[in-house]
Amino acid sequence: MTSASELRSGKGHRDENFPVASWIIHPRHRALILAFYNFVRTADDIADHATLAAQDKLALLDLLEAELVGKGDTRPEAVRLRRALAERSMPPRHALDVLIAFRMDVTKLRYENWDELIHYCRYSAMPVGRFMLDVHGESTSTWAASDALCAGLQINNHLQDCGKDYQSLNRVYLPRDALQAAGASPEALGGVRAPAPLLQCLHSLAARTELLLGESKSLAAEVKDFRLGLEISVIQAFADRIVRLLKVRDPLSERVHLNPIELLAFSSRGVAGEMARRAIGRHPQSRPAAGA
Repeated sequence: MTSASELRSGKGHRDENFPVASWIIHPRHRALILAFYNFVRTADDIADHATLAAQDKLALLDLLEAELVGKGDTRPEAVRLRRALAERSMPPRHALDVLIAFRMDVTKLRYENWDELIHYCRYSAMPVGRFMLDVHGESTSTWAASDALCAGLQINNHLQDCGKDYQSLNRVYLPRDALQAAGASPEALGGVRAPAPLLQCLHSLAARTELLLGESKSLAAEVKDFRLGLEISVIQAFADRIVRLLKVRDPLSERVHLNPIELLAFSSRGVAGEMARRAIGRHPQSRPAAGA
């Protein structure tokens, strides 16, 4: 069987829309976070591989799961994460949840409505935030705001990459009912620029995602760990900026990613804002997350 490592896209943690185990996070957590990221990135690259057969993708994802829970030692990404979790006496629940989403990526190419898309985010994105909170010993009461942030990040990414996903994988995350309401078709995603109906759909979904991100703005203040609060503030600043771009730009023909100067500027803004908030000492109330 093809090695999972051989199927990696080459994308790493420095290529994401958000910081992964940045200098802000305490060094004692970085090895575990990077082990989790590398496991998830490998599984994601398997699910997104352009030429690998679906049954081979599912077999590799099954093998990663088996070795994550101790049934074998041939896949280094799974073994490293398993051992890193064991050192903290942490279960693999969040990594196992993410594998559910990657299996969905292999078998499900269309989404009927927003609720279906959020259900996908429950497994593709929300476990990542919950994992970070668990690593830092935070309460599950923080999960609701974290879930909103992670889902918002995920949908931002879907909107940014909508053309590439359709053209390379025939995968459309834009809900079918949203496309129909705008009079748009999935086939329009194959063009070099979005026609007016598709652009209307994309901007509408971005506006809905902005509302979702509004539900996450309490998260940085809800967590107790100072460094994690700073990291969350930076991620929120990135997400808010990207969704504002998506509300007015065409991701098929225009840049909707942050350049290095913007990344630095919004990182500084996020850190400064959270430090000021903590100096004042405001602490909003958390809401329980579904499925906590």
